[in-house]
Amino acid sequence: MRALLSRAVAVLFAAGLLFALPQPAAALDPFTGYLMAHFTGESSTAQQIHLAHSKDGLRWTDLNNGGPVLQSNVGTRGVRDPALVRSPAGDRYWIIATDLCIGCGQDWSTSINNGSRNLVVWESTDLVTWSAPWLLNVAGAIPDGRNAWAPEAIWNPATGDYVLYWATNVPLNGATKHRIYSARTSNFRTITTPQPYITRPGSQEIIDTQIVEVPAGVGGYRYVRTSGDGQITIEGSNSILGTWTTLGNLSGIGLTGAQVEGPMWVRFNTGTSWALYLDQYASGRGYMPVLTGNPSSPSAYQLAASGSYAMGGTKKRHGAILNLTAAEETRVLNRWPSTSTINRIQSYNFQDRYVRHSNYDVRIDANVSPLADSQFRVVPGLTGSGTVSFQSVNFPGHYLRHYSYDFQLAADDGSATFAGDATFRQVAGLANSAWTSLQSYNFPDRYIRHSNYLLRLDPITDATGRADATFRITT
Repeated sequence: MRALLSRAVAVLFAAGLLFALPQPAAALDPFTGYLMAHFTGESSTAQQIHLAHSKDGLRWTDLNNGGPVLQSNVGTRGVRDPALVRSPAGDRYWIIATDLCIGCGQDWSTSINNGSRNLVVWESTDLVTWSAPWLLNVAGAIPDGRNAWAPEAIWNPATGDYVLYWATNVPLNGATKHRIYSARTSNFRTITTPQPYITRPGSQEIIDTQIVEVPAGVGGYRYVRTSGDGQITIEGSNSILGTWTTLGNLSGIGLTGAQVEGPMWVRFNTGTSWALYLDQYASGRGYMPVLTGNPSSPSAYQLAASGSYAMGGTKKRHGAILNLTAAEETRVLNRWPSTSTINRIQSYNFQDRYVRHSNYDVRIDANVSPLADSQFRVVPGLTGSGTVSFQSVNFPGHYLRHYSYDFQLAADDGSATFAGDATFRQVAGLANSAWTSLQSYNFPDRYIRHSNYLLRLDPITDATGRADATFRITT
């Protein structure tokens, strides 16, 4: 009998039907910084994996000069809503994201009703060298499951594996709506049969939810989750897969699910407080932090003062934050440095004048004051490689873009139209090949030029136009 039992156990392990026994988490080195994975908008490059770094969890710097660090070449070839997962031992990492690229051959109606049932997954042992992405089918086993959105994962010490959870649109019990499903996994390549995890009454959908573990002595629950379900609902539990208790919402500080989504937790490395970042999707402004010393108490949340945080140059949309050890932080910053180079754009035929913004209009002026109005960072083009965009230094997230062939400084709204209007090719200067001309990405027969000192996007047909369309990018 003992031999038969041993053989049976061996067969079960070979079939992958037994999960590892619960293992305690390793003691990681002290945390010294923060890494945010996010997407930035609706263009093809915006719907990829972008990274930002912070030393205090509130002031963020874009890595890789704001360009994507990982790009999906599987599924829809776009990703949104990335989750960052570290193994308990700290020796393995995963990025898990929604397989979705709006405007890249897919619209919202299709993605809701007949979207990808897969998630996109990358794996790494060092946070900087990542595997090729693979597709993980999570919704295919859900009867009439129509998509798979906004994945998250958390290590569950009670079972010794990860709880993976996401939203799927399902017609069930007379209501077609997004519900949260969950499954267990040890490697993000195979999962157990998906089970309903969170469902709201009636027609109320729930799409975004994220769980944070709370240390003993803070509040009455070991785990707190926040969800976008018409409100930002706060719930508590002592077991990830157990019963959850509704604790309240953030309407007391003026935030509802009609304004914000994509809750993203971070516990500060020093002190005993947290930030809950919320994506201001309704106003198109990306993430903002809400602060609390007790995640399980709705009355303890407060809006962060407007000058106490800075989100960097790109819009930060639904993502995840990982606290970094010093070794992890060093590797990440060495791999994807962020340039601090500040550029000015000098006119060729009026060399005492530089491109500047003034009340969001764009012109060339001499003796620019304040100087920062004429300072830009040349970043990878919002539409793709081989192009550039010009991001304002004193208005991060704002770019030079043409509109009806006039120029303005405008905030990136994440749209493909904005990305095209704010993207240019650097070519040899039309009046002097040692200088530079800037060809429009979406109107390649037109170039940036000044006319009566105002910037325009025009075809260039004569010597005056060639001189007006020639510039030098200076540091």
